[in-house]
Amino acid sequence: MPKHGKKFRQAEASIVGGTLYSPLEAMKMIKDQELTRFDATVEVHFRLGVNVRHADQQLRGTIALPHGTGRSVTVAVFAEGDKAREAEAAGADVVGGADLAKRVAEGFTDFDVAIATPDMMGEVGKLGRVLGPAGKMPNPKTGTVTFDVAKAIEDVKGGKVEYRTDRQAIVHMAIGKASFDDDKLLDNYSAVLDEIVRAKP
Repeated sequence: MPKHGKKFRQAEASIVGGTLYSPLEAMKMIKDQELTRFDATVEVHFRLGVNVRHADQQLRGTIALPHGTGRSVTVAVFAEGDKAREAEAAGADVVGGADLAKRVAEGFTDFDVAIATPDMMGEVGKLGRVLGPAGKMPNPKTGTVTFDVAKAIEDVKGGKVEYRTDRQAIVHMAIGKASFDDDKLLDNYSAVLDEIVRAKP
C-alpha cells in the first residue's frame, strides 16, 4: 500500500467515516483545511452508473458557472480572414488557420480550449490524435465549432466549462477556487448538479 503524505492524513482526519455531509458543510470543511499555499481548485465528481459503451448514455455538454471557475483560460481559435480578426479583438490568446493547425500537429498544445469556425474543420479534423486525448477538440455540441467566435470566446473566458463522462461513467468538474465565498461555491455546485440531473438519461 502506498503511504499517504502528512497533509492527506490531516485532511482525512477531519472527515468522519460513513457521514454524509451537506454541500454547505463540505464547502466549509474545504475552507477550514488550508492544506496548500496556493489557491486550490475545488472539484466535484459524480458517479452516474450509466453504460458509456452506449452512445445515448454518454453525457457531454457545457455549462456556464454563475461565478466562473476562478482560473484564467487560454483560448486558441482556428479561423481566417475577418473571423480571425474578430477572434483577436474578442481576446483570443492564439489565432491562426492552416499555420496554427501545422503548429498543433507538431506538438503545440499550450492552450486550454480550442474554438474553430466550421470552414476550418477540414484542417482541424486532422488533429484528432493531438487534440482528442487532451479533450481540446472543437465540437459543435459544446459550442466550440461556430462562426460566432466572439461569443464563444466570451463564454469560455466567462466561466463556461465542458463536462463529459469518462470510461468509468464519472463526471469530473472544477467548480471554483478555495478562496471563493461559501455561497459562490454552493451556487456553482448547484448549477452543475442541476445540469447533470437534467442531462442524465
